[in-house]
Amino acid sequence: MGDRLAGKVAVVTGGGNGLGRATAVRFAEEGAAVVVADLLDGPGQETVSQIEAIGGRATFVSVDVTSRVDNDAMARTAIEQYDGLHVVVTAAGVASGGYVSGDLELAEKSMRANAGRDAASAFVNLDIDDWQTVLDVNLTGTLKSLQACVSAMVDHGCANGASLITIASIGAKHPDAGAFAYGCSKAGVWYLTKKLSRELVKEGIRVNSIGPGFIETNMTALLQFMPEAATQHLLNSIPMGRMGKPIDIANAALFLASDESGYFTGEILHPDGGFYTD
Repeated sequence: MGDRLAGKVAVVTGGGNGLGRATAVRFAEEGAAVVVADLLDGPGQETVSQIEAIGGRATFVSVDVTSRVDNDAMARTAIEQYDGLHVVVTAAGVASGGYVSGDLELAEKSMRANAGRDAASAFVNLDIDDWQTVLDVNLTGTLKSLQACVSAMVDHGCANGASLITIASIGAKHPDAGAFAYGCSKAGVWYLTKKLSRELVKEGIRVNSIGPGFIETNMTALLQFMPEAATQHLLNSIPMGRMGKPIDIANAALFLASDESGYFTGEILHPDGGFYTD
């Protein structure tokens, strides 16, 4: 166990799997008490069990990030249970309107339903309900989580020195690195991060983002249903020649959460194997 986050309390949305789980566990390894927030109770509780198994402190809260009521309860849990809130990571997200983390059968069905459409046809026939769901979770859900947590920080007097970390995507900057609605939602997350960093700087709150590349998670597991040639083309587009792992994102989040990044705000880090350079 390390001490880079000793004395800090963190909230991680989407903490039940993938990037969120890896980040929650990594934070606990460095001394943070962690509120694990997720829509799925089983995976969220499993993350807490993993943290407790290494001697860390964690509690699970069931959260629908599209609900301000749920987000307020999440932030309140951090204050009431651990007497503070210093770090927030908004890792909750969906790839499509019907996305359920870990449901590969549903993901395959969705991919095959959209296969073969030319780009113009796909745009013209874009499912607006699907579009709205993705934005509601990825963008507005991020906004609501941050609103609730900042409110709790200010009210409790622990805002100064706090760190907010949003999870965007390389798809926020590179139009070929994600589906239509997903990429637009993540571009919004990145803009929200930049704008909010200016709004909160006088409160002593830093706001930064992580734009992951192609990482081995439930969300990218659907790539196995792509033709082998397409998968190889994807790997060839990554200079390091491989997909990343959730720990790669967790380590970036740890840097942004810690005092080591004290002069960072309004920035985005891209752990992506060299896929995108700016």
